[in-house]
Amino acid sequence: MTHIVPRYAAAVVLLLGMLVLTRQYDRAEAVPLRQSLSTFPMVLIDRWAGRELGIPQEIRDVLKADDLMMREYRHDGQPVWLFIAYYQSQRTGATYHSPLNCLPGGGWTIVSRDDTPIPIAGRPMSVNRVFIQKGLDKQLVLYWYQDRGRIITNEYWAKGYLVWDAMTRNRTDGALVRISLPVTGSEQQALAIGAEFLQTSYPLMHDYLPL
Repeated sequence: MTHIVPRYAAAVVLLLGMLVLTRQYDRAEAVPLRQSLSTFPMVLIDRWAGRELGIPQEIRDVLKADDLMMREYRHDGQPVWLFIAYYQSQRTGATYHSPLNCLPGGGWTIVSRDDTPIPIAGRPMSVNRVFIQKGLDKQLVLYWYQDRGRIITNEYWAKGYLVWDAMTRNRTDGALVRISLPVTGSEQQALAIGAEFLQTSYPLMHDYLPL
């Protein structure tokens, strides 16, 4: 009987949080100013040269993001794909889609997944590392949720912070950031390339994703 009480209490807290969240639908959110993703640099430290890949309208209609970016960056023939979906508000149901759901829906098999720390300016930044495969094609995917100054790798924690920040900060803005690249050698080689690109591009994101 005693183990039921904490579960009941947690359910009540979550229900109350969702009730407060829904009652605040008509409030203008306090979203910091940011720059459009269209102005994100095409060349990163004279090393990675980018080009727009574009996103079909049917996919835009599904994602319902306020700002989107899909680019390919190359260095010495090595491609890396950078995708960002930004939502100014997630109160009305428009929110990012987890790659763990989208990738299998696109025919990819998830071979392995874990949280991987990548050093940024001397401090570890934890991101999701996912190796996927479709036929003979293999890719590495690094992704995270950048929500109101937090780097989050767990979808459930992201939802919890969403409710908390809506109540305490009147903010539900957030973004999904995904870096992917083909695996042509070893997984460790692919991870080293992905980490180097992340270390190069992440500091620039602060001007585009609200803190």
